[in-house]
Amino acid sequence: MLYLLDTNILSEARCKRPNLQVLNAMERYRHHCAIAATTWHELQYGCQRLPDSRRKRKLVEYLDSVYQTMPILPYDFAAAQWHAEERSRLVAQGRTPPFADGQIAAIAVTQNLTLVTRNVRDFRIFDGLTLENWFDDP
Repeated sequence: MLYLLDTNILSEARCKRPNLQVLNAMERYRHHCAIAATTWHELQYGCQRLPDSRRKRKLVEYLDSVYQTMPILPYDFAAAQWHAEERSRLVAQGRTPPFADGQIAAIAVTQNLTLVTRNVRDFRIFDGLTLENWFDDP
C-alpha cells in the first residue's frame, strides 16, 4: 500500500459533480489505497444520520464497495503511541488539532503511507507525515 485516503477523498465519488482528477487518481491507485478506521467511522456516521432515501441507499452501496476493495487499518498500539507523543508536542506549542485528524495522521505515519486529503493545511502540523492533495496534484 502507498496511500491512506481521507474522508474528503472518498466522499468525492458521491458528489453531484465529482472532481475528475480525484476520480482518475482513485482508479489509477485503487490497489494501493487503504483507509483508516477513523475515516470509516466518519463515513458510516454520516451515512447513518441520513434519513431513509434513495441517496442513503446509494451511499450504503458505495460504502459496501469501498469496504470490499480497500483495507481498513486500525488505530493500534503504534498509532496510539505516536499520536500521544505528537499531540503532546503540539499542545506544548499551543496547537490543538482535532483528535480524529491526529488518529488518521498516526495511522498514516506508523504504516508508512502518504495521506491523501484535500485538507493539507490541517495536517501539515504533524511531524513525519507525507501528504498529497489529488485535487491539485494526483
